[in-house]
Amino acid sequence: MTDPISDATRVTELPRLPTRPADSHKGTYGRVLVVAGSRDMSGAAILAGLGALRGGAGLVQLAVPERIQPVVAAFNPCYLTYGLPCDAYGHLAHDAAEALWEVAPQADVLALGPGLGLDEAIVHLVKEVLRTWERPLVLDADGLNALAQIGPAALRTGPAPDTPLVRVLTPHPGEFARLCGLTTRQIQEQREAHAVAFARSYGVTLVLKGHGTIVSDGTRVFCNPTGNPGMATGGTGDVLTGLIAALLAQGIEAFAAAQLGVYLHGLAGDLAARQLSMPALTALDVADFLGPAMRHLSEHEPGPASTQGHLA
Repeated sequence: MTDPISDATRVTELPRLPTRPADSHKGTYGRVLVVAGSRDMSGAAILAGLGALRGGAGLVQLAVPERIQPVVAAFNPCYLTYGLPCDAYGHLAHDAAEALWEVAPQADVLALGPGLGLDEAIVHLVKEVLRTWERPLVLDADGLNALAQIGPAALRTGPAPDTPLVRVLTPHPGEFARLCGLTTRQIQEQREAHAVAFARSYGVTLVLKGHGTIVSDGTRVFCNPTGNPGMATGGTGDVLTGLIAALLAQGIEAFAAAQLGVYLHGLAGDLAARQLSMPALTALDVADFLGPAMRHLSEHEPGPASTQGHLA
C-alpha cells in the first residue's frame, strides 16, 4: 500500500489532564452512557463502567440486558443502571434499539459494544446508533464486529450530513482486520499505515490496540509507549473504552482523549504490574490503578510521551 503516514503529523507531546474548578459539579464533567454486556459477559459492562468512573465522568450509566441488570448494579453503587429488553439467552433483543432512546438523550457520550455478543439485534442496534446518534461515540468489541458486517461506509452516515461527528473506534488487530477486509498479519505488518489510512477514509479517530497502541485521526498519529504484556488479559480493553468515553465527556477533543486514554491505561497497567506482577494482573487492577496513573501524570509537566520518570 502507499504510505499514508508520510503527511501525517507524528505526535509525541501529551495533552494535559482537565482541571477541576472549585465551583464545579457532576454535570460539569459530563454523562457517559455505556451499552454493554450479556448474560455470559456481565463483567464487560462493569469494567467499562469502572473505566468511565475512574476516568472522571460526572455521571456514568450502564444500559444492559434487563436479565443482568441486578448483577451489574450490585457490583458498584457509583454508576446508574438501565435495563434493556433482552431475549431468553440474556442478549439484547431487537427492540432494545428503540428502548435505548428513552435514556440516551440524557448522555453526552455513548460507549457501545463490550460483551454484547453478535447477532442480528446487535447489528440492528449499531446501524441505528450510527444513523441517529450525533454526539461523541466510542465503538468497541462487538460493536466493531457488527460494524464489520454492516460495512465501514456506515461510519459516514449520521443524522445531519454536514455536522462533524466524533467517533472513536478501539479495535484490537483481529477486529481491525475484519473492518479492513485484511488478515491480522497484514495489519500487524503496517500498523501505523493502516490506522492512518482508515481514520482518514472514514473521518474517525482510530485506536489500534496492541504493543505500541496506535492512535490516529488521519492527520495525526501517536504511538503509545506505556503498557506491558500483563495487560493481555480479558477485560482490559473494556476499561479503556470507558476511560476514553469519560475523557470525551469532559470536553477533550477526540484525538487528545484517545491519546491520553491509552497512555493512562497503559501507565495504570505498568503501576499495577510493578506492585502485583505481570502474570497476576487483571483488568480490575488496571481500573483500580487509573487513579495512581493520573496522579503520576499530574505530577509531571506534559512533555514527550514516555514512561521515563513516571515509574522512578
